[in-house]
Amino acid sequence: MRAVVFHEPGRFSVDEVPEPVAGPRQVVVRVEAVGICGTDVHVLDGEFAPTRYPIIPGHETSGVVESVGSDVHELSPGDRVSVDPTLYCGECQFCTAGRTNLCERWDGSGVARTNGSTAELTVAPVRNVHRLPDGVDLALAALVEPLACAIHGYDLLPRRMGEHYLVYGAGTMGLMMAQLAPRAGAASVTVVDRLPERLETARRVGISRVGTSADDVQRLGGWDVVIDCTGAPAAIEDGLSRVRRGGTFQQFGVAPVDATATFSPFRVYHDEISVVGSMAELRSYARAVEMFAAGALDAPAMVSHAFPLDGYGLALFRRGAGRKLQIRPGSATAVELGGS
Repeated sequence: MRAVVFHEPGRFSVDEVPEPVAGPRQVVVRVEAVGICGTDVHVLDGEFAPTRYPIIPGHETSGVVESVGSDVHELSPGDRVSVDPTLYCGECQFCTAGRTNLCERWDGSGVARTNGSTAELTVAPVRNVHRLPDGVDLALAALVEPLACAIHGYDLLPRRMGEHYLVYGAGTMGLMMAQLAPRAGAASVTVVDRLPERLETARRVGISRVGTSADDVQRLGGWDVVIDCTGAPAAIEDGLSRVRRGGTFQQFGVAPVDATATFSPFRVYHDEISVVGSMAELRSYARAVEMFAAGALDAPAMVSHAFPLDGYGLALFRRGAGRKLQIRPGSATAVELGGS
């Protein structure tokens, strides 16, 4: 089969590689679509410490079951599915405490040690493969994985009705966090991003209050909840300064491992500001499938381009152009999608 392979930091190619074979409790999936994520950029640039090369990237996956292992009875060839990339040992102190996303031997398909899904076929444990409800667009369902991460982020927030949210970044994750905020009880949602075209997408998915900086959308006293979806130290520092007294700042975006940000410890103490991290997903994937099927996201508005394997490249992503970019291994040509 053909797959994108990251050989070492900064070098990748599309290669012929052996097809995966399902173990007794594994499932082989023919990939319909895989989203390009900021984490993929960190992996290619050598900025994600757990990564071992060579590795096939890709962890936002939808497809059709190709074959199943001898002990798999939950799924059958032909089932339409979404694949959770999170792998954990089940034995360490965090796993036994139910915090598998903090596993001491944590692995993410396409991220750390196990090959991902930017390929014609991928393999995963049956526990990670979720059947999609009828009527769900199979290609757009590659958005389920980032949605599961967003839901976990909300699981960690001290949600109260009538609060005001500020989201930094109008990329995929920022748009998802912004769209979920009203379902979490937000009275208002504001999104800031330096790129005007991304703010236009935010408007398309229902966010009316947007700006290129928080100065453009000032709120007296600050915001109850500020969520950084950029991983950029400058945005993080600015966001921490925008949290109102007694409010919460969530670090959701992935920053480089060695990045640092400056903040006022006195203000965190004096104003009782909570700082919350959010890593991947935790017991949220099945809920993400249900919420995606129920229309929690304006999914068509979020995907702008689809490329074949030979079109894999991160230049467009690095420029911040378009919206969600996907690889569709079964396609022969690139497509620019109109959205909703």
